Amino acid sequence: MTAFADVATAPHPGAVESARRVPGRLAWLRERGMGATVLVSGISAGFGVLLLTATGYIATVLRADPFFGDSETLAAVIGILSVLLAGVAVYVGAMVTANTFATIVAGRTRRIALMRLIGASARSQRAEVAGQGLVVGAIGAFGGLALGTVTCILVVPLLDRLVGIDSGYVVAQPALPLPAIAVALTTWAAAWVGSRRVLSVTPLQALGGSVEMSRAQVAGRRGRTVTALVLLGVGVALLALGVVAGFVTPLGVVISFFGGLLSFTGLTLAAPVIMPPLLRLTARAFGRSAPARLAAENALRYPERSSRMAIGVVMGVALVTMFAVAAESVKVLVAVSAGGEIDASFAGMLDSFAAVMMALVGVSAVIAAVGLVNLLTIGVVQRRRELGLLRALGLSGGQVRRMVLLEAAHVTVTALAFGLLLGVAYGWVGAQSLLGSVRIPPAWSAPTFIAPALPLLPVLVVVIATAVLTLVAAVVPTRLATRVAPVAALAD
Repeated sequence: MTAFADVATAPHPGAVESARRVPGRLAWLRERGMGATVLVSGISAGFGVLLLTATGYIATVLRADPFFGDSETLAAVIGILSVLLAGVAVYVGAMVTANTFATIVAGRTRRIALMRLIGASARSQRAEVAGQGLVVGAIGAFGGLALGTVTCILVVPLLDRLVGIDSGYVVAQPALPLPAIAVALTTWAAAWVGSRRVLSVTPLQALGGSVEMSRAQVAGRRGRTVTALVLLGVGVALLALGVVAGFVTPLGVVISFFGGLLSFTGLTLAAPVIMPPLLRLTARAFGRSAPARLAAENALRYPERSSRMAIGVVMGVALVTMFAVAAESVKVLVAVSAGGEIDASFAGMLDSFAAVMMALVGVSAVIAAVGLVNLLTIGVVQRRRELGLLRALGLSGGQVRRMVLLEAAHVTVTALAFGLLLGVAYGWVGAQSLLGSVRIPPAWSAPTFIAPALPLLPVLVVVIATAVLTLVAAVVPTRLATRVAPVAALAD
């Protein structure tokens, strides 16, 4: 039975040979998607280690400074900021992992159904998938912990020389393993959430292959839609409350932070309903050629698959844009209060802070990019029969490659536009809830209203990076789409 399960799990014949070189119980580690999940977990855990070390090092340096040494507030703010950034990275990683395992389960439909047919229960199959999530999460998380710790041990002496002090900071702190533990548990939970589809797989589906939910099936899931609307409503309400509270205290930004998490989680759950209309609008810009029409229809036919690929890009773009808009809005506010001109040194400090924050948030964008490449690759592998049928019906290899590339373009362009809009909204809410109670000259009276400002350079960088990501993400899938002969693909 183990050998049968290993072969059924393999995504294509070439993977069977690879699986035979791995112990039977661990053959699933070679399945497409597992390596990317390990990478996502490693990046998240390593990022958490770097942030904790950076926070501890800065606090040590501040305590040695005669001017800032007694400022517990400054140290607390830095600590809270690092925790929030690490939380964002773990959140994005969990979303990517949940989407990855949902796609993997869709590709395992036949194998799961066959196991059901010979007596396995749906819950045992789901527990197996969740256990695999825990294993790959632990491998990635503790690999990231080790790599992050070694990096910090090497970097701290260099920082001492750069700053010109002997901080005596010890990297090996008791709290250092916490990010790895959090990432491993989060990956396990994300795999459990992503594997919920197992419960609906029937033995009859053993006759089919990879099965994604159609638009009609997605529209019929009222429970998920209601949950998404509730989360979205509560999140928007908290965002509004954060703005109002920001007129009284800067702590309004904390309320807005949780409002942002809840509202974006609601948008993620509702993505299969929200994304198809947006994808339909985007499809009109790609012409009416056969590959373009097929790409548009593929993106719309299975909204879950498209939304899983899109939501990671939306998260990455929204996060980077959010911090860029918040920083630019603050700069414009200060310039207005100074009579139209801002002090050069203060402007440089704001730009440096914004650059550092966007670089830190960029780690989450990298996690989202890994998710897009991974999901697109898994999707093409799972659609071998469909692509083989198109080749058999007369499409050339070049047309199939263009179709896959256009599918990626549809998703990323739509996600880019949606992410920019969300980033502007979240960035303004963050700036307003943080600075609404600050008295700004010449009036020196609160509340202070902040107008959203869009920085052109960061937005341009985001657009170019997204275009490059689309091309990179489509390289491996387009090769896979045309590597196998049509007859061999149809025989799978």
